[in-house]
Amino acid sequence: MAIMIERGKEGVLVPRSEPTAIVEATNVVKKYASGGAEVQALRGVSLRVPRGEIVGIMGPSGCGKTTLLNCISGLDVIDGGSVRIDGVDLASLSDKKKTSYRAQNMGFIFQTYNLLPVLSAVENVELPLVVSGVGAGKARERAMAALERVNLADKAQSRPAQLSGGQRQRVTIARSLVNGPAIIWADEPTGALDSKTANDIVTLMEQLNDEHGQTFVLVTHDAGIGKRCHRLVHMSDGEIVGEERNRG
Repeated sequence: MAIMIERGKEGVLVPRSEPTAIVEATNVVKKYASGGAEVQALRGVSLRVPRGEIVGIMGPSGCGKTTLLNCISGLDVIDGGSVRIDGVDLASLSDKKKTSYRAQNMGFIFQTYNLLPVLSAVENVELPLVVSGVGAGKARERAMAALERVNLADKAQSRPAQLSGGQRQRVTIARSLVNGPAIIWADEPTGALDSKTANDIVTLMEQLNDEHGQTFVLVTHDAGIGKRCHRLVHMSDGEIVGEERNRG
């Protein structure tokens, strides 16, 4: 563990431990076949995310942002390097155990919501708990509590088609929170929303981070949202080319 220095009482310099990393990606490589040629989507990317941080990933279209998110969250298999989430090496897990680990320890927010149209809001929120084998009564109780946290309990029985874009994204956030995850992955979470609704969604994520200490790793094209992250990582051509700290 790295040792950092801070100024303690009476100005004395004392060592302090670096914040625990919840994400440790090292030299991650991802390749795709395209038109008979091999495309290297990620070129040895390394990323460390301390627990409780909001990290934004930005860069031009096609630079590898979403690929990186998918690889370090375990949605996609990597071709080289390693990824550890909360100390667990994802490559050591079978597909079944990896799916279970994601359901129990991670939350996901997507631009397209990924809500099942035939299910009500509360039923959509329950899904990660169902995958994890939580009983029906407990799952409903926790799903309602998650909807309450995003101020949408009154829409529990509404189906996605009956909700606005902002409300649907709140349902998605509630679903990402329902299993009490330490980390939430978000891919363009405000991309389909108007500016006011987008601001409300980011404010909600900031509140959840402040109040519950959840880590957020989000891909965004919006520089304004990027500036509200604790740290902003810049990508280009499958590599991290720089980063900046905004707060925290």
